[in-house]
Amino acid sequence: MNRRDVLQQLGAFALLASPVGLALGQARGSFQVLKSAVPTNVPNKIEVLEFFHYGCSHCQAFEPLVAQWAKRLPDDVAFAQVPVVWGGEGLARLYYTLLVSKRLDLNEKVFVAVQKKRLPLDKLDVVREWAEANKLDVSAFMGIYKSMGIETNVGRAKTLVSSYKIDSVPTMAVAGRFLTSATMAGNSHEAALKVVDSLIERVRKGE
Repeated sequence: MNRRDVLQQLGAFALLASPVGLALGQARGSFQVLKSAVPTNVPNKIEVLEFFHYGCSHCQAFEPLVAQWAKRLPDDVAFAQVPVVWGGEGLARLYYTLLVSKRLDLNEKVFVAVQKKRLPLDKLDVVREWAEANKLDVSAFMGIYKSMGIETNVGRAKTLVSSYKIDSVPTMAVAGRFLTSATMAGNSHEAALKVVDSLIERVRKGE
């Protein structure tokens, strides 16, 4: 799902044109090669990132598949999800709060709340009500939500989205050099993960 579709689904219509073409080099069928590598954040490991948005139905469908895939990754691969910051920081802040709170088991409930229930979980008061409804320690949860650490994580997410010129989600990045997605891999989430596996092996071999 591209940036325009996600924002329209969230009720935001004012958009700037995406500069994605400037970042990408030659297409290789099921993946694309970045013209300039993006620095990774995990030394001595192959970094894999999934860019996603809670307002994206394709991301919701991909979530259980990538979660199972991530459990099987070898020790030399570091996987992380990156919430794209489109239409405000609130949803990205919520994701990182769940991550720090070790409550990513609630990810599916966030997808449902945003897409089905149309809850504006980018707003502080609504997040507080949602946390209470899900029987979280509201005081502790909101303390994390408003913390400088979460602010730092959201800022890094913005930088990564800009560096990779992400304009559609879900998109996978491998080793700061390659991008792939279901669309590139033949409209299949499963195929996209196989492409990621092949790119990991390519990086591992030094290609």
